[in-house]
Amino acid sequence: MPKAVHVLALGIFAMVTSEFAVAGLMPRIAAGLGATIPQVGYLITAFALAMALGGPFLAAAVLRLPHKSALMVLFAVFLGGNVLAALATDYTTMAVGRVVTGVASAAFFGVALSLVAEITPPGLRGRAIGTAMNGLMLGTLLGLPLSTFVGGQFGWRAAFWAISALTAVAALATAVGVPSGTGTRTGDGGRDRTPFGEELLAFGSPRLWLAFATSTLTIGATFSAFSYFTPILTGLTGVGEGSVPWLLVAHGAATVVGNAVVARFADRHTIVTQLVGLGLNMLLLAGFALFAEVTVPALLFMTGIGLVGVTMNPCMITRVQRAANARPLVNTVHSSFITFGIVLGSWLGGVGISAHGLRAPLVLGALLAFLGLFTLLPDLRGAKHRTGDGSGGPGGTGGAPATAPEAQPAAA
Repeated sequence: MPKAVHVLALGIFAMVTSEFAVAGLMPRIAAGLGATIPQVGYLITAFALAMALGGPFLAAAVLRLPHKSALMVLFAVFLGGNVLAALATDYTTMAVGRVVTGVASAAFFGVALSLVAEITPPGLRGRAIGTAMNGLMLGTLLGLPLSTFVGGQFGWRAAFWAISALTAVAALATAVGVPSGTGTRTGDGGRDRTPFGEELLAFGSPRLWLAFATSTLTIGATFSAFSYFTPILTGLTGVGEGSVPWLLVAHGAATVVGNAVVARFADRHTIVTQLVGLGLNMLLLAGFALFAEVTVPALLFMTGIGLVGVTMNPCMITRVQRAANARPLVNTVHSSFITFGIVLGSWLGGVGISAHGLRAPLVLGALLAFLGLFTLLPDLRGAKHRTGDGSGGPGGTGGAPATAPEAQPAAA
């Protein structure tokens, strides 16, 4: 595994920690800015919408830069947004800071995943994506509690200063640990500077839009439940509030384990792994809904969701890159669809609670996972015709055909 992949994971960890920071510091930020809790909640929405809507435009703006240079520009923008948030004395300034960081975060994901695809051989690419996405899983596991702890001990501004320092460290590591010239070469696996018009041609692929739909429904199913774990656990399962943080840490640890397992299969069995993951997620969500008031089964179902929910990222990303290419614009737009899944799932879960109670987000999540299975069927049938086992399809990075996964050497 190239060392640069681990460096990129550190950058993703910084991005995700900043994304989650507001959730753990809501009361303190509200008091500091003279805002209400719902208004602070809108900062989370603003970050997500900035990722979904603004990220592709920023990615397009740095499209002609070498990947390493683009990453350094995005680090600078992201750092500026966090510093603005740390210095904010009013709600509007804070909102601007969150929008800036959201846009930079989405574009960073796109460029970073493009770089991962460039510097790793095809047979190792799924595992490399999983390694980079460990930054996301660890951000879920450690980023939120760490930022909440720092904010609780030293004030909410200190949390954003700490994230700014982490961003600077990640940028320095990238400057040292990521090879120069990536994203500018032709041949030898490098990427040329593709004109913007040619980048857009990739979006004419029906397979790509099916892959986007799968990602949106996979993440939507998970976040329909995850967004409301705390009220479900306290209101239905009967768990004490003091135990909830530890249960969320256990759920986060499950995502780290699940991500590592899924990454092992992402190259050779992309579609089948997604099929199994979505099917299990549907059953686990339905089981949680049925047994939400029985403590032990409920907690087992909750942990299981951690194993097969967001952990599908390595397969989702690999499938998108095979359907189109591994360039920054496609990866960034994919991140937008993933973010839309978060928004969709949390919104549907809230609507469901208002209409039918705390069990509704779990039922809706199971339904979204069920719908996601149908978006896999065309690729699953095509893969069976091509390989006889449904393990994945052709199509590599840069829009050029790649060696079929079954013909690639197994990763060591």
